Formats: sequence, C-alpha cells, structure tokens
Amino acid sequence: MARATGLLGSDGVVAASVFTEMSALAQRTGALNLGQGFPDDDGPEFLRELAAAAVRGGPDDPAGLNQYPPGPGLPALRRAVASHQERHYGLTVDPDTEVLVTAGATEALAATVLALVGPGDEVITLEPYYDAYAAVIALAGAVHRTIPLRAGPTGFRPTASGISTAFSPRTRLVLLNSPHNPTGTVLTAEEIGWIAAAAIAHDAIVVTDEVYEHLTYDGVRHVPIATLPDMADRTLTVSSAGKTLSLTGWKVGWVHGPAELVSAVRTVKQFLTFVTSGPFQHAVATALDDRDGQAARYVAALRASLASRRDLLSDGLRAARLVPVGSHGTYFLLADAGPAGYDDAIEYCRRLPELAGVVAIPATAFCQPGSETSDTLRSYVRFTFVKREATVREAVRRLASGRA
Repeated sequence: MARATGLLGSDGVVAASVFTEMSALAQRTGALNLGQGFPDDDGPEFLRELAAAAVRGGPDDPAGLNQYPPGPGLPALRRAVASHQERHYGLTVDPDTEVLVTAGATEALAATVLALVGPGDEVITLEPYYDAYAAVIALAGAVHRTIPLRAGPTGFRPTASGISTAFSPRTRLVLLNSPHNPTGTVLTAEEIGWIAAAAIAHDAIVVTDEVYEHLTYDGVRHVPIATLPDMADRTLTVSSAGKTLSLTGWKVGWVHGPAELVSAVRTVKQFLTFVTSGPFQHAVATALDDRDGQAARYVAALRASLASRRDLLSDGLRAARLVPVGSHGTYFLLADAGPAGYDDAIEYCRRLPELAGVVAIPATAFCQPGSETSDTLRSYVRFTFVKREATVREAVRRLASGRA
C-alpha cells in the first residue's frame, strides 16, 4: 500500500497534530487559547449582511448565488482579484484565464503542489513553515527541502547562503510565505531578490502564500515576488479574504499567475472541492473592489489594533521572562522560553494550561523533525495576538503570575 510519508505515525495511523492536542488541552482546562490563529471577533458587518442577503436570494435569484458558481469562481470576484493586484502592486492579471477562486488559500496551495510536482521533485520552503506545506508535499510524493530562518535583532531572517544551499538541479517548486507564519517575518526586497535569482537560475516555479499581505506593522512593506523582473511568468500568487477581513470561516481564496499554470491547478482543484460558496464569493468581490472605501478603513483599523495587541503580548511575555522575537506581520510571534527555565517548548506548552491557564504552540511543530532549525527552535513557542485585547491582557497577567 502506498503511504504518504510524513503523514502517518510508525503504527500506520494518521498522527494527531500538536494543534489538536493543544486545542483539546484548552477545552479540557478552560485555558485561554493563544495557540490557534483565528479572531474571536467577526469581520465587517456590511460584508456579513451582503452574504446573508445573497443566501436569502433563493432559487429565483438571477445571480444564482445559492447554486454551483462557475468552476473558476464568480466572474465578479475574479475581476476584483485582478483589479486588486493592479491597484496595489501594478500587476496586470487577466481575470478570465489567470485567476482561480479556491476554498481558502490552503486548497490553492494543495492543488498547486499536486498539479505541478511529483515523486522525486524537490519543493523548497522556509523553515519554520506553515504545517500544511509539509503535508501537501508529502501527498505529492515530492522531497521537502528548506531554507532556515534564524533569529536576530530584526526578527527571523534567511541568509543568501542558506537560500543557495537549498536549491539543486531537482528543484521544481519554491513555496514561499511572506508575511510569514509562524515567525511574523516580512521578507525584505533584498531577500525576495535572492530567492527570485535562485529560482530563475534553476528554472523553478515560485508559489507565494500572501494571505497576510495587508497585515504588516511598523511601516514594513510587503513585496510580492511577482513584481520583480522576470518573475511574473514563473509565479503563482496565493491569497485569501479570511485573514485580511477577519472572516476565516468563509474559506474564500484565490490563485493567480500564468494561464497555463492556473489551468493545471484548476484541473486538480475541480476534484477537490469543485467550487466555493457563491454568497461568500459575492461579498468578498465587493470588499476587494472597495468602491466606497469601507473595507480599506476596516483593514487600517485592524492593522493598528493588531500592532497594539502584539506590543501588549510582547511586553507581557518579557514580564514572564520569555524573550519574544520581533514580528512585523501576521497574527503571530515566536518567543524563547529558555530564559524562563524551559528548554523544551513541547513540554512547556503541555504544562502551560495548568501553570498559567494559557495555551500556545511549540515552534518545532513548524519544523522538520530532527532538522537543525528544529534543534535551534527547541525552546521557542508561538503565540497569537489576534484575540480580543481583553483576552490578551488576561493571558499576559496569567503568564506573569504563573497561575490560572
């Protein structure tokens, strides 16, 4: 029987993830869950009302939003994605042939990897990495290679030598993520340039996960790799509405890039979810077009609030003798528990609900087992600051006091 290496435990059973374990701990102990990265406030009311109105349209609705939408996605949303990319980044995108709507960014990434790589091909990611990357690479039978990120004064950063070492003649795909989960790093234009140059030299395709593109802080700017010279023709850009609009449960994502690559991804996507919810697509199209500026105002306020909550969490972690590493984007930051006396973050996270009534995730959950990066991050923990300010304040109080 074929096995998806990396997905099964030694007994042949699909292994439970650390996320499942920590969420169960939160439920059992009543701890505050700073492990899972989803908001505890819903997104803009005007978008929720648009979706609700679309659902109420019924079978006579001429838009047909409660029935199967077109396989590639609603034309209005595909046009809105293309317009968004031109407006924000100067990218010219054909909405008819170069945009595909997906069930969130995770499906876009899975369909892309399954469409473009096979056994023996090498796929490069940053390390640590969003855990779904390793899973879909394993499902494709490909080889997972990584570019290590190292903690420093400006956050977790790659090096030019680390990027060069990761590439080989068998490199097929680079799965890039910036702003980066779990570290909160936003790659600089120089760092993006190193990756672009290596991809061109090895004739590799770049798939870039940009779901946190609008959630950057401290004046740091997100640079899409597709905007660099000679990269648009070899880049598939993935994003979604979930993080930007605090509507993670809607699962509306998209991928855009060269028509032949998007067509290959669509061929796989049709056998995964087939289509994505029409009413939610309709609302997201309105948000991306943003003709009255409501969505932009919401995102600006969210960005300021998240930066404030990040600072609150960082100060609280320091008070608890943990050492946070600078985060300039996303919902997350990593902190070193070593100075607080915990060299093993897995054990620390298992004890934390009882010690302080808080749940977090060990950074090694985002690393290859036994890798150099996993060893380096052995004492690091990921916390999310996307929860309500009152929740973050209570969490840092508990962490500082060391008791629930």
